[in-house]
Amino acid sequence: MKPLLEVEDLKVAFDTPGGRVEAVRGVSFTLGRERLGIVGESGSGKTMTGRAILRLVQPPGRVTAKRLAFDGRDLLSLPERGMRALRGRRLAMVMQDPKYSLNPVMTVGRQLTEGLRRRDRLSAGAARRRAVAMLEAVQIRDPERVMGAYPHELSGGMGQRVMIAMMLIPEPDLLIADEPTSALDVTVEAEVLRILDGLVRERGLGLIFISHDLPLVARFCDRVLVMYAGRVVESLAASELEQARHPYTRGLLRCLPAVGGPRGPLPTLRRDPGWAE
Repeated sequence: MKPLLEVEDLKVAFDTPGGRVEAVRGVSFTLGRERLGIVGESGSGKTMTGRAILRLVQPPGRVTAKRLAFDGRDLLSLPERGMRALRGRRLAMVMQDPKYSLNPVMTVGRQLTEGLRRRDRLSAGAARRRAVAMLEAVQIRDPERVMGAYPHELSGGMGQRVMIAMMLIPEPDLLIADEPTSALDVTVEAEVLRILDGLVRERGLGLIFISHDLPLVARFCDRVLVMYAGRVVESLAASELEQARHPYTRGLLRCLPAVGGPRGPLPTLRRDPGWAE
């Protein structure tokens, strides 16, 4: 079956006064209609990889690749107008921090319904009903009140759920979720994961799940990419994450505290300069 997303030798670099900084260095993978987890420390290039796929990296950043294709279409050669037509409708990304992703001067309701009215030409009433239904789906108890609220009036967890609802409303074919459950309690997290799992299984959604939570990725995803210093150092089935062989992946796993485990200091990850080469 033809992959939904093809990424070959993806690079993201920034020209700074102090020299060139390479944030992503030669990442390659394919994505079918499955759940692909990307894990690694902060600064390893996970988020920048997701942003580069949607062409959201702004100057002085530069994105290059031997191939970056979605559903057979070359994303790098596509005009910006063509990318805007794909973003939201077929490609979407749940950003990590809703404080910086939601418009502070627009109500939640306006932000949720704007795309439905402009892109899908729904009436105001139909767009509002669809938005309210999606807020209910992510377990927001009083969706009518939240529709009239501004982002600063929401808690971090509620803002995260609003962002997830906003990205899921158009039912995209590819969703990049950057730490989508980091601010949620376990009950809401389980419901959000259930929604994402249903979209993958029933609609054939392709999901890139970026996370620091290795046990969650092992349970939820089908495959895992482990990133270090802008590179993929290991790729394996999620069910085999505990049997990972790369010393960096093993180090990440050892750094996780265990309920009921020893109370001493957690092991320190010792890095090898060769991992970044």
